[in-house]
Amino acid sequence: MAMNYPGTSRSASRPEDHRRKWDRDEYEKLAKERLDKELEAQEEKERRRKEPPVKRELLKQRDYKVDLDSKLGKSQVITKTTPSSQMGGYYCDVCDCVVKDSINFLDHINGKKHQRNLGMSMKVERSSLDQVKKRFEMNKKKAEEKKKEYDFESRMQEMKEEEEKQKAYRREKRKERKRRADDDGGYEGMDPDMAAMMGFAGFGSSKKKY
Repeated sequence: MAMNYPGTSRSASRPEDHRRKWDRDEYEKLAKERLDKELEAQEEKERRRKEPPVKRELLKQRDYKVDLDSKLGKSQVITKTTPSSQMGGYYCDVCDCVVKDSINFLDHINGKKHQRNLGMSMKVERSSLDQVKKRFEMNKKKAEEKKKEYDFESRMQEMKEEEEKQKAYRREKRKERKRRADDDGGYEGMDPDMAAMMGFAGFGSSKKKY
């Protein structure tokens, strides 16, 4: 049986309502801001579409050597305040990014994003007939120069080998003379009869006995 005490009411004994309250005005404001941003983005997209396309340079050959070896084998201390250009890896100052290894760095600088940041398209200039002829002439001249250089080096190698053969031949002749001198007891060139008279048994007579 419920009892009421003085100074209290039935509504005071109810538990508080913990259900979440939604601020309708606030959410209408957020929805309007989101819609305005979408409209602005759509207008910006239309404006860019109507603008004349940016003329970019045709893709051309790199006129410098890519540095991939200067930091090999070196140690460097890196902290939170170290600039990106001094961090480990390969830094691209055009795109302001760091690539960890040389293969990916080459892929990056040859990629579309990097070339667009340089103001270039990925299209290559179409060569004319005169340009093709000049390229053939240049390649032919390089091949001739390389052949001349090869012929010179080949001739020098042949001369060196011939000189080594002559040295080896002279060494062999000296060894042969020394061996003969040792076999003759050091009296090479002495007359055999004289050597026999002197008692050197190692020398035989050149006269035949019958």
